[in-house]
Amino acid sequence: MLHDISLSEIKVLVGKEVGVSDWITVTQETIDKFAEATSDYQYIHVDPVRAAAETPFGGTIAHGFLSLSLLSAMNYNCLPKIREQTMGINYGFEKVRFIAPVKSGAKVRGHFTMADARFRGASMLMITYDVSVEIEGERKPALTATWQTIIQFDPKDRPADA
Repeated sequence: MLHDISLSEIKVLVGKEVGVSDWITVTQETIDKFAEATSDYQYIHVDPVRAAAETPFGGTIAHGFLSLSLLSAMNYNCLPKIREQTMGINYGFEKVRFIAPVKSGAKVRGHFTMADARFRGASMLMITYDVSVEIEGERKPALTATWQTIIQFDPKDRPADA
């Protein structure tokens, strides 16, 4: 995996898978903490006994938004670091689809393909990733999304051909 690239190299990555993260285990403790942080205590997430008895999942599942939020950790784990970057921010998502539930105890990892990279203004680069979150041992991904981020850099570092 790439770990250190320059702004001048970014365009050659468009259309390519640029990172696959390490596996992350989604524990019941993580699910419970997310429920606490978001005040989403639906039993399918926080009550293993009831979820086992009343759902087709055999136990609790992670919140979809928890799975989505793990993209940040996956990003830091595997995406190339841009040497000139001073800051990165989320711009948003064009599309998010929750395909398959993440059961408590499952392992997930992110796959990132750089769909686009466009310079904006003197000191910003917008990168669009097509991402999917794989569930270990499952055929379907937990989610797919189109994620846009903005990379901030010093204007003096902008490539001449950008």
